[in-house]
Amino acid sequence: MRFRLSIVALLLCALAACQPSGEEDPLKLAALPAPPDVAAPPADAVRTSSGLASKVLQVGMSNSRPGPRNNVRVHYTGWTTDGVMFDSSVARNEPAEFGVSDVIPGWTEGLQLMVVGEKRRFWIPGNLAYDVPDARPDAPKGMLVFDVELLAVR
Repeated sequence: MRFRLSIVALLLCALAACQPSGEEDPLKLAALPAPPDVAAPPADAVRTSSGLASKVLQVGMSNSRPGPRNNVRVHYTGWTTDGVMFDSSVARNEPAEFGVSDVIPGWTEGLQLMVVGEKRRFWIPGNLAYDVPDARPDAPKGMLVFDVELLAVR
C-alpha cells in the first residue's frame, strides 16, 4: 500500500510540475484565490472598537463560543490585501489547533465572536496582526484578511 501511495504521489507531483527536491513551496502549488473583497472590508462588515472587521460567511449551529483560555481547532486561509495567500491550513488539508490567546490579537478577538461551525472573514488591521515591534521578521505587514472556520472548542 505504501508503494502505491508513493507512485500516486510522484504522478501527482509530475502533473503539477513540482520538484522532488522540496524546493517548491507547497502553498504556492495549492494557492487559493483571494476573495473579491480582499482589499478592504465591505460596507456590511461588522466593525469592533479595536478596528477588527468581520463578516459571517457560514452560520454556525452551536452555542459553543471560545473564551481566551480555550483551545480551538480551525481551518483558515490568510491573504494580504493585494491578494497574495501567505498561509492556509486548507491548502495543507490539516486543521490547526492552538490556544485562543496564543495568536495575534486580531485572531484572539475574532475567535471569541464565533460559534462552532461558523465560518467568518476577518479584516485584521496591522496593529492587531504583525505590525508590532516583536513580530517575526518574515511576517506579512499591513491589514491581513483571513477566512476562518471554527471546527471545535476545547
